[in-house]
Amino acid sequence: MSQNAHEDLPLLRVRNLRKFFPIKRGLFSHTVGHVRAVDGVSFDLKKGETLGLVGESGCGKTTAGRTLLKLLPPTDGEVLFKGESVFALGHEGLRLLRQKMQIIFQDPYSSLNPRMTIARIVGEALLVHKLVRTKEEAKARVCSLLERVGLSAKYVNRYPHEFSGGQRQRIGIARALAMEPEFIVCDEAVSALDVSVQAQIINLLMDLQEEMGLSYLFIAHDLSVVRHISDRIAVMYLGRIVETAVSEDLFAQAAHPYTKALLSAIPVPDPDKKPERTLLEGDVPTPIHPPSGCHFHPRCPEVMEQCRIDSPPDFDLGKGHCVRCWLFEGKAPLAKDQGRKMEEV
Repeated sequence: MSQNAHEDLPLLRVRNLRKFFPIKRGLFSHTVGHVRAVDGVSFDLKKGETLGLVGESGCGKTTAGRTLLKLLPPTDGEVLFKGESVFALGHEGLRLLRQKMQIIFQDPYSSLNPRMTIARIVGEALLVHKLVRTKEEAKARVCSLLERVGLSAKYVNRYPHEFSGGQRQRIGIARALAMEPEFIVCDEAVSALDVSVQAQIINLLMDLQEEMGLSYLFIAHDLSVVRHISDRIAVMYLGRIVETAVSEDLFAQAAHPYTKALLSAIPVPDPDKKPERTLLEGDVPTPIHPPSGCHFHPRCPEVMEQCRIDSPPDFDLGKGHCVRCWLFEGKAPLAKDQGRKMEEV
């Protein structure tokens, strides 16, 4: 494959990612079923791009993010980072790859070890990966990283309990940046913070992206936040991505009934404007026994008989807008194996 072809490839390619958790019962812990947390997720991510992954709580967003990093062992699927299979790597290969793929966790309180100083929390990876020679050199790098995320270098010897939630999340960002990564999973990185602090952290992430050329998978449930930071948005329901589009296109021309319901729930800051809510009937089905056909059909206001029987493919609406819904059966479906395998070198 030519050098130009390599440059045209996305930084990250995820194909048919699945993660099932076994349900064990009885004296001998027999497997009696599975929780289908992630059930066939596929997407691409370009260098310097932010893909927002949204959906209700429990839809599998966080599990997808952790599985593609191999923090959780995958059930099936393929993840390619710069053309290299993440799941095929051994211990040493994965250790080297972790320098380029990092994660910012949701909870800034539980993600930092309360017994370690900030110097150790942020600098530990530098020593483990032998990117610095001495603890003094590591401490100097940590001071530089703290200033880069908007904290004073004099905080380096303090403990996590001495910081606010927003400051702790900045420390988590500094820890992720220590390896100088190319790709970061932001797992609900601002959902536990106050609204004013959320804006500060979002602006920080965007500044760092522009400065370092980072790519983000931004997992969240707040569509207003996702719209602000994301280039493209993927909507997830019960372990599957049901719609993907450029951020502005999704908000202007949402296609899937589930996406329309999510957008209708966004508060409108106008007391004189009556909100037009789309209320979905029933509860989210269990991922242990998901519905046949389209997983959304028990709650869909536009359900058809075909929806109850067959699972829809991804239909291409043009300009990178794809939707998994039988309402668009007349559109060209994407090839099932499109992008699944890299071209032979």
